[in-house]
Amino acid sequence: MDTIASLFSFITWPVSWVIVQFHKLYGAIFGPDTGWAWGLSIVSLVVLIRICLIPLFVKQIKSTRNMQALQPKMKAIQERYKSDKQRQSEEMMKLYKETGTNPLSSCLPILAQSPFFFALYHVLSNIASGKVIGVIDQPLLESARKAHIFGAPLASKFTDSAAEVAALDASLTSVRIVTAVMIIMMSASQFFTQRQLMMKNVDLSVKTPYMQQQKMLMYIFPVIFAVMGINFPVGVLVYWLTTNVWTMGQQMYVINQNPTPGSKAQDSYLQRLLKSVTQHGEIRSRRHKAVVKAIVAKGSDRNENERRFIGGLAKAGFAAQADGTVVKSDAAVAEAEGTAAPKRQQPKRQSKAQRQSGGHQAKSDDETVEETAEESAGEAAQDTEPKTSLEKKPETPAKGGPQGGRSRANSGGSRQRKGQQRPKHPSSKK
Repeated sequence: MDTIASLFSFITWPVSWVIVQFHKLYGAIFGPDTGWAWGLSIVSLVVLIRICLIPLFVKQIKSTRNMQALQPKMKAIQERYKSDKQRQSEEMMKLYKETGTNPLSSCLPILAQSPFFFALYHVLSNIASGKVIGVIDQPLLESARKAHIFGAPLASKFTDSAAEVAALDASLTSVRIVTAVMIIMMSASQFFTQRQLMMKNVDLSVKTPYMQQQKMLMYIFPVIFAVMGINFPVGVLVYWLTTNVWTMGQQMYVINQNPTPGSKAQDSYLQRLLKSVTQHGEIRSRRHKAVVKAIVAKGSDRNENERRFIGGLAKAGFAAQADGTVVKSDAAVAEAEGTAAPKRQQPKRQSKAQRQSGGHQAKSDDETVEETAEESAGEAAQDTEPKTSLEKKPETPAKGGPQGGRSRANSGGSRQRKGQQRPKHPSSKK
């Protein structure tokens, strides 16, 4: 670690100068030789560096999001050119260029912060060794060596021997306890930062190898920090713990305000926006209008969270417009509640058995109607005939004879006509 830190010795002077300036400020409040003055100087150094790195952090967030969106296309390229590695690399670079994605952008904040980290490690190592470095002269060196944080000197490490700790006017037990607690907190903050990114700000509808890699890093990084932490001085642990907490808070803010589409964070964000629109009847923020405008422009390509948001607006009586605003709409309410005019439905297609059974049923119904009609006609004809006495005139046979009448009765149906029968003539044979 000392060899790596020596490579960044050129930046130790700016780092030591910033620490000394903050020490003057906090020394006037807490005392120049206290751990609070030196510890807060290191924390302020972290805050200053991270503020300068905010543009790189925003670029990292965008790059990470683009990499997640490109995973299906990257996988398709790998499958298509799996036997030609050179063509595969060319297609990958072409994809990055077309989408404006830089795979190294996700590492930029860590790479930019590394020189300051190793420079601080170099400064604290020299303080532990009693060597003047940068703008830290001999009086400041003695003041820094006296500074303790909860009983542990800034330059002490978990692996220091009892003699090395005693030279810094501290006990080995205090140093081990303080460094162990800080290492655990540093690893835990790293774990929760990565877990927050994986559980809330990842599109769960797309399963890609990138997600598996991030999930592995969520468990590997804390272990790496825990192993390396036992060789860090207390001042470096303060630095790294502070930057982890800053990263966690910064990431939480970005996730809440600009979540990844399709993630749980986006669902929570849109539900908060829906509640605000319902209460105030309008979209006040320009940023919120831009979000609604982007959702409306997607049309049928909206994800589940965005469709739920548009449906919630409709139920509340609002319709989202192309410019990002919302207006009152009764039609949206009717459509959401299902009170609009029902659409004409096509008849269901029947099976062959259903069609045959339906045909037989229709045929029997027609026969029944025909029989009923003939019976009604027969009764009407019977009523219109004049009533006769017991002695009737000779009966004139109808055309066609009895067989014709019989055939007509048979053709009319199986039932015979009911009614009063004529008496036989006395001269007829029995």
